[in-house]
Amino acid sequence: MASVVSINISTKKGTFKYPVDSAWFKIDHGIVGDAHAGDWHRQISLLAQESIDKMTAMGGEGLTPGKFAENITTEGIELYTLPVGTRLRLGSALVEVTQIGKECHQHCEIYKKIGNCVMPREGIFVKVLSEGEVRPGDEVLIE
Repeated sequence: MASVVSINISTKKGTFKYPVDSAWFKIDHGIVGDAHAGDWHRQISLLAQESIDKMTAMGGEGLTPGKFAENITTEGIELYTLPVGTRLRLGSALVEVTQIGKECHQHCEIYKKIGNCVMPREGIFVKVLSEGEVRPGDEVLIE
């Protein structure tokens, strides 16, 4: 079973995100209270714990959820293989995959330390189709 490991937000762009107990996913916005929210195609970012574990195996230390600036850390689902347009149920919210990976304009601290970063290749972005609350432990379902 795929599930949500952590929900992470920040109030300022360009910083690590920190875990929260729950989040409200809002249509045409993203996560209420997150600096990256807005009416655009990359409202919420997701990265699998398995991707974070790859970086830890390469020598990354202290790579906890949110360190890659991802909003949702998952486990048990290979996110980057999902086609754009895939719909996911997270808790009571419904989201749609809008982008796989992203261009890295400036290398993050993780890249500078290790010489690699998984977020540009394995992170995905979604937009909110149906509002709802999401909590760690919620199941991730492909709809």
